Amino acid sequence: MLAPYRDVLSRPNAWKFSLAGVLARLPISMVGIGIVLLVSDQRLYGSYALAGQVSAVYVIAQAVAAPQIARLVDRYGQARIMRPAIALSMTALAALAVAGARLAPPVLLMVLAAVVGLTMGSIGSLVRTRWNAVVRTPKELHTAYSLESVFDEVVFVIGPVLATILATSFHPTVGIAVAITAAVVGGYLFLAQRASEPLPTGRAVDPEHRGSLLRSPALLVIIVVFVCMGTIFGATDVSTVAFAEEVHRKDLAGVILACFAFGSGIGGLLYGARHWRSPLWARFAIGNVALAAGVSLFFFSSSLLTLAGTMAVVGLVIAPTLVNGNALVQEIVPGPRLTEGLTWIGTALGVGVATGSAIAGPLIDAHGSHAGFLVSTGAGVLATLVTVTSMAALRRRRAARANVAAVLDAVEPSDGVEPVGPVGPSGSADVVGPTGPADAVEPADAVEPVLGAADLPDASPDAAPGDARP
Repeated sequence: MLAPYRDVLSRPNAWKFSLAGVLARLPISMVGIGIVLLVSDQRLYGSYALAGQVSAVYVIAQAVAAPQIARLVDRYGQARIMRPAIALSMTALAALAVAGARLAPPVLLMVLAAVVGLTMGSIGSLVRTRWNAVVRTPKELHTAYSLESVFDEVVFVIGPVLATILATSFHPTVGIAVAITAAVVGGYLFLAQRASEPLPTGRAVDPEHRGSLLRSPALLVIIVVFVCMGTIFGATDVSTVAFAEEVHRKDLAGVILACFAFGSGIGGLLYGARHWRSPLWARFAIGNVALAAGVSLFFFSSSLLTLAGTMAVVGLVIAPTLVNGNALVQEIVPGPRLTEGLTWIGTALGVGVATGSAIAGPLIDAHGSHAGFLVSTGAGVLATLVTVTSMAALRRRRAARANVAAVLDAVEPSDGVEPVGPVGPSGSADVVGPTGPADAVEPADAVEPVLGAADLPDASPDAAPGDARP
């Protein structure tokens, strides 16, 4: 089962940037909870209302700015944009921790939280973009993205628990300090690896690829679905804590939530180890249906043991569904703007988490923990409805992806021809035969990058002969 993962990690520099990326994105699961723990601490402000407001400012600011930072990254390069961004965001986060510890005016906390969010960026999107420049085939890309989804689960298991332990055992600022350290060390280790960094597109962008990515109906569908999925996670987190408190075992809340993430991690490993031939859009739809059906069972859980078991099973479909969503984005967005596209759905997930917590909280206060689980159920149903009713948009690039896969499979090493050089958004691979460069391959015939399916003409069943839609 682990052989596919060993193969992709053996690609030049792959394991180095992947592991550095894990450390660099640890703060994404620590900053939000760290802010809440800081502001709500009884020794400081002691206000959950203010904590929620400051955290919301951070989340909203990141949602607004992250896609724009990603666009700059695609255009000018990861290191050139993210080095100063990391420095600025972590400086602002340190200032926020100091201001909170000194009981600064709440408005200052909100301003600093906004600066943190506006400059945070999305390391996860950068890591996935690098994989596109390293791997050779869609099969390997599928495995690489599954691996990153497992790492995401590891981050979201460790981060909140670590932040909580540090804040409660020492001081609320300690958890934030560890997050800053992880971001700086991991981020700069990641950005120092220039050999695997995709080439920037520069100022010159194909006119076809200009404008907002949100003009794509398919991308909008995935964004909405990811908001719904995030809402499931946010509402489930709050509801689980409330349920544990109701049965007087609040200390087990983290363990129960870890079962959810553990199931997702196992599901991601199993999913990525296999090459699937069924259509990607169909797997994405099936995953959403399964997730909606699974989370609806949370409402019927009468004990923590039942809830933990249910979460572990339902978690199996989370990572595969997220992997499929990321893969669909690869087909939809132009290659030179891949980081921006991946950041949009990552941001959507974060917005959903905040939304789920905000909606479930008051319902739990009024009606108990199981009212919060109803929010998870409703979000799952909405995600399914959006996916099922929008399948036509998701299917548009299916034939284009098949064409790309066929070309790449035709130049695998087993056939005596292998693509060398970066296969990514910045350009096509050079095709080298057994005796040297294949001069007969003209630039127009060069192999399209794995994530360049959006650049191909639309070959959906609805397209008329000769009809090529951008």
